[in-house]
Amino acid sequence: MVPRAVVEQHLATLRARERCPRVHRPAIAGRAAVSRIVLVGQAPGDKEPKLGRPVAWTAGRTFFRWFHDALGWTEDEVRDRIYIAAVCRCFPGKRPSGGDRVPAPEEIANCSAWLEREFELLRPALVLPVGKLAIGQFLGERPLVETIGQKFRITYRGHAADCIPLPHPSGASPWHRIEPGKTLLARALALVAEHGVVKFSQCRSRRAQTSERRR
Repeated sequence: MVPRAVVEQHLATLRARERCPRVHRPAIAGRAAVSRIVLVGQAPGDKEPKLGRPVAWTAGRTFFRWFHDALGWTEDEVRDRIYIAAVCRCFPGKRPSGGDRVPAPEEIANCSAWLEREFELLRPALVLPVGKLAIGQFLGERPLVETIGQKFRITYRGHAADCIPLPHPSGASPWHRIEPGKTLLARALALVAEHGVVKFSQCRSRRAQTSERRR
């Protein structure tokens, strides 16, 4: 396992960098979770910079409810047990027509080094890409109905891992609330709950809690 201090230094460096002129600073980073489970989101929204954490606001509440229902984990437990990354680490801004701007290809390329470094440090056994943009980085562009509810074996920058894609929890998209999305999401979350690295995380947490009570 990589020392937590190394992950903390990586995140400090990430937060300090400025590479894309069109995005809104600061870069958003999660906790220094030393985990072999890596979640890869798309990009922060406009609320994440104000709150200082990724996966926040309405979409965040939906996402953490999924994990509570499937694994029994609280938001704090998810943030402690899963390393949260993203395709782009800064809020891209709004489109003139409304809604969040999709990161440009050069912005995605500029941020790719952070994810590569995180794979090198953490060597994840399980990758959870959330939303089409994130899924595309690992599986290419494909319809959600052919992607959600399945487990894939991937190799990313030389590192092999299992990949279980999830839909974006945005309230603007009804995909995860209607069929077949609703059933496929449930199937995907069941695959996450059944994965060996998730079960190991749960067992390790129970052992730590038991040890703490005995002190």
